[in-house]
Amino acid sequence: MAEQLKVKGYTGLVRDVYSNAIIRESSSEYEIYMQRQTKRRENKDEMRNVIREINNLKKELREIKELLVTKVNK
Repeated sequence: MAEQLKVKGYTGLVRDVYSNAIIRESSSEYEIYMQRQTKRRENKDEMRNVIREINNLKKELREIKELLVTKVNK
């Protein structure tokens, strides 16, 4: 296995002496990171859908209001 040095100030990170790459010691940390990113993306998409639905409802309410106003004015 390649020689590795601990990265100062970071737990779980090491530097490969030969390639100078920084590597995580544990792959489970990466999996947890990816799960968080996926969850964040899902939450963001859900929020966009909710906002889109609210805007559609506002538009429909405006249309109903306009119809009511024109009906009352006749």
